[in-house]
This record gives sequence, C-alpha cells and structure tokens, in this order.
Amino acid sequence: MSAVIPIAADTGCSTAPVLRERGQREVFCGLTGIVWLHRKIQDAFFLVVGSRTCAHLIQSAAGVMIFAEPRFATAIIDDRDLAGIADANEELDRVVSKLLSRRPDIKMLFLVGSCPSEVIKLDLATAAERLSRQFLPNVRVLNYSGSGIETTFTQGEDACLASLVPQLPAEDDDAAPGLMIVGCLPDVVEDQFARYLRAMGIERLSFFPPRSSRALPTLGKNTRYLLVQPFLAETARALEERGAQRIAAPFPFGVEGTTEWLRAAAQSFGLDAQRFEQVTMPARERATKALERQREWLQGRSIFFFPDSQLEVPLARFLSRELGMQLTEVGTPYLHRDHLQQELEMLPAGITLSEGQDVEKQLDRCRAHAPDIVVCGLGLANPLEADGITTKWSIELVFSPVHGYEQAADLAELFARPLRRRSLLTQEATCS
Repeated sequence: MSAVIPIAADTGCSTAPVLRERGQREVFCGLTGIVWLHRKIQDAFFLVVGSRTCAHLIQSAAGVMIFAEPRFATAIIDDRDLAGIADANEELDRVVSKLLSRRPDIKMLFLVGSCPSEVIKLDLATAAERLSRQFLPNVRVLNYSGSGIETTFTQGEDACLASLVPQLPAEDDDAAPGLMIVGCLPDVVEDQFARYLRAMGIERLSFFPPRSSRALPTLGKNTRYLLVQPFLAETARALEERGAQRIAAPFPFGVEGTTEWLRAAAQSFGLDAQRFEQVTMPARERATKALERQREWLQGRSIFFFPDSQLEVPLARFLSRELGMQLTEVGTPYLHRDHLQQELEMLPAGITLSEGQDVEKQLDRCRAHAPDIVVCGLGLANPLEADGITTKWSIELVFSPVHGYEQAADLAELFARPLRRRSLLTQEATCS
C-alpha cells in the first residue's frame, strides 16, 4: 500500500511530500557489510552464524580466493541444527574455540546473526557474553544481526557499530572537546580527512570504527561527532545515549558536500574561518577542475534512484548541483529527516521523493520516466538493461572510495562510465 504524506512547503525538498511504499523489496541483506567492515577493523573477525547461502553470498561479494586468509567465515547451520537434534550453542562454542586457537591474531570476534539463526531463535547475545567471559582479555566477543528479513545491506555496518558503542571507554569529565568521525572509510580517505581537520586546528580527533580494536576512542559529553554515512541511525542513537553530540552537516560527497561537512566541524569548534579557507581551498579547486571532464557526460542527463543503499539523497544532491543532472525520482529505503535535513534543503524542488519500496510500482514509474541512467541493486539491473535502460549498481558506490575532495571525480566517473559504455555499444550497433 502506498500513501503520500503531505507536508507544508519550505526550501528545496526538506518539507516535500514523501511517497511511502511498503511492498516487495529487492535488496541485499546486512551480511554484505562484512565485506568492508573486515577490511577496516584489522584485528577483528566476523563469524556469520548462517546457512551455506550466507557463506556463498559473503565469499562472492568479497571476491576472496581460496588461498587467502580472510577475517570472516560462516558457522553453517545445517539440518541437525534446524531439527533440534544438535545443540547449536555447543556447536558454536566448538567452532569459536577452534577458530581462536588457530588464529591468535584475532582480538575482537563478532558473531553475526542471519535469517537462519533468527528463525531457530539462536540467542547470539547470550552466546557472545558467555564466550567473552571465556576468552577475555585476549579476545572480546560481540554480536549483531545482519539478517535480511527486515534490513537493507548497509544497515549491517550500522548494527555492527551500534554493538561496539557500549565498549568505548568513557572519557574524563574534564576532557577537552573532541571530534569523532563516525562510519567506515577507506584508510586513504580517513588519512585525508585527518590532515584537513588537524590543519584546521582540531587537536583531539578520533575515527570510529578504529583500525585496531585495541584503539577504541573515548566517548562522553565532550565528544562531538560527524557522520560520514547517512545509514548510521542506530549508531548515532547509541552515541547520543552516552552523551555525544551530533554536528549537523551534509555528507562529504563531492566538493560542496565535503566543504560544508568540514565547515560544520570548524564552526562547531569555533575555528578561524580564514584558516579554514586556506586549508580547503587548494583541494576544492583541484576537485572542481577534475569534475569538468565528467560533467561533459552527465550534465542534462536524467537519473532515477531505486531505494537500496541509503546513499541516494546525498548522491542525488551531488549529481544535481555539481554535475547538472536532472533528478526524476530519488528513492531511499529509509529517510532519516534529522540526518538528511541539509541534504534535502539542497535538492531541487519538484522531484519525487520515495521511502521504502514496492518494486513493481517503481519499475512502472521508472519506465514511464525513461531516464538516461538508473541507480539500482543487482537484481534489477539486468531486466532494466534488457529494456535498453542504462544502469549503475548501487552496491559499487559503497565498495568504492567516494568520500572527500580527492575522490569527487572518481565518484562522478562511476556514473559517467555506464553512459560512455552505452554510447560505444550504440555506435558499434549502428556501424554493424
């Protein structure tokens, strides 16, 4: 059932009507987040408690070859577990003991719930507490759900980080105000942001999650945090319950988003505006120039976003304002108005905003719009390509380094490339 929720008009799309849809969905599950999480926390291990299908999904998504030593695996729930013949907790304890004896480099172990483990009501929270008591202080065991029953694939990161927040040590009451950057970033992007923020004058700076589980940042009422991803609602709630304060800002995609994200940090800490300009201006100019080549392919082109990653709103803002693309519909699995307020204000009025999914209805609207390019999940890409519609896989936008000034042109390239490919194929077909 779909319903339009009318809201009074204001600036941009911040108070625009939202088409709420609750129907069939086409999304990956939260287990997919392990693909980038295991690369970020370098001494952590992710043990999925699930089926062989779960194992195939993670291995296929990560592209791990047979001779690699990954930091994730699957404890397979088989017929004996489902029938109640075997004690699933005993089996889990055996698997964890064997894993940790074989891999002494593991300092943090996540038990990741899946659809099968939730169906048989396996209490992984209690299992994590039991195993932590057994293996501390060498290994801390936590749990979160990556089940796809009610979640989209990026919520796996949110659930993981939210489970880690209670483990953050409390900061001293008299600690100086500090800034925490929240959300998984590739190391190269994290290093870039750290250089800018420290050059602006922010001395107490941390990143969450850290690269090592032994380097968890402190947290308390003197902590201010900036989100780098729009899908971290539960993590944000958990941080605020422990006293942290969110700095409202657009997300750091493109030149404009990155500048306003950094500016929000500078203003929150009362930093010198002239120093901010000196630190950011060279990178802003380089990134703006680098975007020119992609604008030739993207300006004036229409784009349609299916709901998938929750990155849709900030990406739509970037493509519209910095590359001149025409937005038709911007769909997102969940629309968190507080976190996306600045983004919504910068979207052009008159576009369709949709939350949730009813895939058949959205396919009908997409085909009616006949956009130049569609951003969607893998399950919808092939049918749309068969209809002659150019697509971009939304999951690639999560796997790729796309935040910040240095990655702005690379982000634009991800949208320009399918259009160039379509143009070449059309030329070849015409010539033949």
